[in-house]
Amino acid sequence: MLSIRNIDQYYGGSHILRSVSLDAFAGQVTVILGRNGVGKTTLLKALMGLVPIRTGAIEFEGRRIDRATPYERARAGIGFVPQGREIFLRLSVEENLRMGLATKSAATPIPSELFELFPVLKQMLGRRGGDLSGGQQQQLAIARALAARPKLLVLDEPTEGIQPSIIKDIGRVIRMLAQRGDMAILLVEQYYDFAAELADEYVVMERGEVVARGRGKDMESDGVRQRVAI
Repeated sequence: MLSIRNIDQYYGGSHILRSVSLDAFAGQVTVILGRNGVGKTTLLKALMGLVPIRTGAIEFEGRRIDRATPYERARAGIGFVPQGREIFLRLSVEENLRMGLATKSAATPIPSELFELFPVLKQMLGRRGGDLSGGQQQQLAIARALAARPKLLVLDEPTEGIQPSIIKDIGRVIRMLAQRGDMAILLVEQYYDFAAELADEYVVMERGEVVARGRGKDMESDGVRQRVAI
């Protein structure tokens, strides 16, 4: 589904991403772990076209997208849930969800599946995004990304600042989406136990480089917890 090959990215003269490569497959959760400041969020922004890469290639479904605009990547089938959620605080829940359908025709209905995944959103359709709790805002951000039925879902630290009960709900949804088999999920996460529970494959980054990778079930025996401990 997704193939990132030897990408390098710079901010000014600072070399942020160093020959980073990874793959994400349909029906699997690929988790990217690492301490703060190692380049995880920059990698996702590079994937989405929000920051340029200097060298390397990004392929989605076998097609190069590293020169495509962010909206072209979204239209191709990549859904992005950024760190900090970035929902529209003054818009209603319904309006936020409709923003996720921006690449579709105006007559496209909000998929009913979103309310099956996150029932609380149906009860709050008319409420402003800024009036929701942090956990509810995160559910809204994920639902917004899912509205256009992406083939690749990219999540940047979805558990950050979220209460445990909603973390469990988000984990359940991520696993359910992966098990359908038609979507690849790329997850950046600091919360080790959450990542280990979901990961089919893992990647560890340090100083802008991939320093370890393997199967999710091997994370503990591979010493990943120690690598990412703060």
